[in-house]
Amino acid sequence: MKKILAALLATAMTLSLVACGGGNGGNGGTTNNPPANSGGTSAPAPAPSTEKIDINVIAAEYGQNTKQWWADFQKEFNAANEGINLNVEVVSWNDIYTVVNTRISNDDAPDILNIDVFADYQADDLLLPAKDYVSDETYAKFYDAFLEQSNIDGTIWAIPDLASARAMYYNKDILDAAGVAVPTTWDELKDACQKIKAYDSSIYPWGIDMTTDEGQAAFAYYIWNNGSDFTDASGNWTLNDPKNVEAIEYAISLVKDGYTNSDPATETRYALQDLFGAGKLAMVIGPNSIPTYIADNYAKANTPESEQINFAFAAIPTNGGNPSVSAGVMDRFMCFDNGHSAEKIEAIKTFFDFFYEDTRYSDWVLMEGFLPATSAGGEIVAASDPDMAPWVDIVGSCKFYPTAKAEWADVKQGVINVEQQALLGGNVQELLDNLQSQIAG
Repeated sequence: MKKILAALLATAMTLSLVACGGGNGGNGGTTNNPPANSGGTSAPAPAPSTEKIDINVIAAEYGQNTKQWWADFQKEFNAANEGINLNVEVVSWNDIYTVVNTRISNDDAPDILNIDVFADYQADDLLLPAKDYVSDETYAKFYDAFLEQSNIDGTIWAIPDLASARAMYYNKDILDAAGVAVPTTWDELKDACQKIKAYDSSIYPWGIDMTTDEGQAAFAYYIWNNGSDFTDASGNWTLNDPKNVEAIEYAISLVKDGYTNSDPATETRYALQDLFGAGKLAMVIGPNSIPTYIADNYAKANTPESEQINFAFAAIPTNGGNPSVSAGVMDRFMCFDNGHSAEKIEAIKTFFDFFYEDTRYSDWVLMEGFLPATSAGGEIVAASDPDMAPWVDIVGSCKFYPTAKAEWADVKQGVINVEQQALLGGNVQELLDNLQSQIAG
């Protein structure tokens, strides 16, 4: 448990997840054999046990619809499976790591967890291999490339829940009014920000989220589009690579020049999406779910079409002639090894079969505007929403975080700390040197 306890301290300021309930999982749903008789008349066999098998899940809160979706799912699942009692606890991304790691340290790990990271839990021998708790039928539905993101030494330890791809969104009307072309390079981006600020000082030209919600994504956007990475070709951490330093210094310069939202250390992606939807933010890198998020807000507020923004998305700007990299993010389900009985394992398989039923799973993905991790889900999503079709193709070529490395959870929080300290005036080179030493030293 030493890694988990360390992670608990390192993530005391952090974020999100789903869980496999521990507790009484090892004994739920079992029946007793009739007692042996010493002779005479046979005693009647006892009635089968009516004790239900408990499955406890911790799930990440993705957006404004997540809690209600899981509440409806829990009700539907329990009605369809009388011998199982499913309990889903939805936790915000800002709290989920702390909640989960505290539970683990208290020997109260969930049965199923929905979160992004998994390798640190696997390194502490806390997880079951995916094929132990997922039926063959459901396992065969997943994109192989997604499963490989959870491969450690030839074993898949987690299954993909959903994915998202990132691109640059821009307000067409603002850029046109400011006389700005859609930027494709960092120089063009800074020039565009300057012109937008001159056009209307009340508009934020560029959005940056360096909070515990998306700070690691911001780090990735800039280093990947500067021709760098978290690791080298051999998988060694290269966090303080000169190109990484250059990339983060560039991002910080946008803030210091007054081209971004006022406080990137506290303003989450949802705050940025609200600003963008309100026409107060000209450009922002964000997930494919932004159109759904904005449309939901317009619908709830009964916003007339005349007041809705005119926007589109484009490739993320790059530096030095490097090709644009679309960032992919994948979250997972994992199952904790809580000494489950055979009956409990079958119940967990039932949960995943139910969740990944093609129509139900597609509803889950579309509900928040995410991308599916199954081929059937991809077909349904693309057919039901033409705007999502190009994203289904894009996600297959995205670059993903190195989440299969056990140090990723610490790296994730580490780069967020670097960004936030740099916002306060810290030297990026020194901060990344220190982080590299902590992770690889």
